[in-house]
Amino acid sequence: MRKKIATKKIVKPSFSYLIEKKRDGGEFTEDEIRFIVDSILDEVMPESQQSALMMAIYFQGMSAQETAIFAEEMMLSGEVVDMSRLSKPKVDKYSTGGVGDKTSIILGPLSAACGVLVPNQSGQDEDFVISNLDKLSAIPGFSTDYSIDKFTEIVKKVGCICAQQDEEIAPVESMLYELRQKTSTIPSIPLITGSALSRKLAAGAEGLVIDVKWGNGSFVHDLEQAKQLARSMTRVGRSMKRRCVALVTDMNQPLGDCVGTSLELKEAIDLLKGEGPEDLQELVLKLGMEVVRLAGVAGSTLSAKQTIEKRIKDGSAFEKFKEMVAAQGGDTSYLDDPSKFPEAKHCRKLPAPKRGYIHTINAGMIARGVKILATDSKGVIDSSVGVSEIRKVGTQIKQGEPLMMIHYNNEALLEQALEYFREAYRLAPKRPNPVELIVERVA
Repeated sequence: MRKKIATKKIVKPSFSYLIEKKRDGGEFTEDEIRFIVDSILDEVMPESQQSALMMAIYFQGMSAQETAIFAEEMMLSGEVVDMSRLSKPKVDKYSTGGVGDKTSIILGPLSAACGVLVPNQSGQDEDFVISNLDKLSAIPGFSTDYSIDKFTEIVKKVGCICAQQDEEIAPVESMLYELRQKTSTIPSIPLITGSALSRKLAAGAEGLVIDVKWGNGSFVHDLEQAKQLARSMTRVGRSMKRRCVALVTDMNQPLGDCVGTSLELKEAIDLLKGEGPEDLQELVLKLGMEVVRLAGVAGSTLSAKQTIEKRIKDGSAFEKFKEMVAAQGGDTSYLDDPSKFPEAKHCRKLPAPKRGYIHTINAGMIARGVKILATDSKGVIDSSVGVSEIRKVGTQIKQGEPLMMIHYNNEALLEQALEYFREAYRLAPKRPNPVELIVERVA
């Protein structure tokens, strides 16, 4: 439904007044926030003043109440998907984006196999260099662009979908996200909170499981800021009368053993078949448990764990993934036989420069190196390239042993990418302290 403009007469403040008010630490009223959103939607507020307003919010913040009203107004600025006629619980998952993170690809069909509807529309703020939609697009025929009616139809039929954000969903959120990219105001906690909640709730979710990633492979580099964001999103979600739970997770090394479109997709297929790297299995299990508990499908922690493990073990999660891919036009034979995915012409190791323990990994550098290998001059992504067999923090390694395997097609691009890959690793004589994948749970 379309956003309804308030009929009561109010004295409209000037844009300059609103900017000054927030600049000086003031709190917006509900009418002022509604006026701001309407003015952006109607393209009345100049972009220069929108930029000034975003910067003022970036430095002064917003209260939980302000953020909740802001999210609600952005949600109502376009279409709101009505799934009330579908009796099953509707829970989506939001992530701040990380290197090697393919959990959203896995959790949709896994949750649907458990009886939960997952109306997933991915936004730009959920990507870090390589998007989940890019990974899924490596499946021949797979489509992500759907009208709201078709989006709802697939959710009803299959139980899950992985689609791109429809332009009619929270359009003001999309406009402001583009502006925030230009003005370097992306890392604002209230703006991230309002952006994510407005889009996810407009797409039909009744509840939200949030994965707030922190570290060098995420947009959020500071652990305390990640914890604040998790608290902000759950608090504002409650203010909007929605159920939310958040996990703060480590992203100071890639998740899983691979980075690259087809390589990550094959890793997701492995996990849905009950295999895959331990860290990815652990995070999928914990996020999946939160989904089924939030949806009311499972009550206790033990019951939630058993529900998730059963759907992977009995093959129903993988079958649901095939059903989703088929519904979105993809060739499911690639899922049954992943060797059909194209492979890079060349594969070489990145040798360790000396003996020692892997002390730190800069996941962001690995992602940027992969992007150099994968993107041509026209911006087309080569799905066959990437890195695999990534050795993790704490691993003891000898000089010359592979830190990772590099899959590539272009020698010239390889030389550029190697600069990032080499800089990504730091070795030390002593074993570092163990890394906790899940740092905190906020509910």
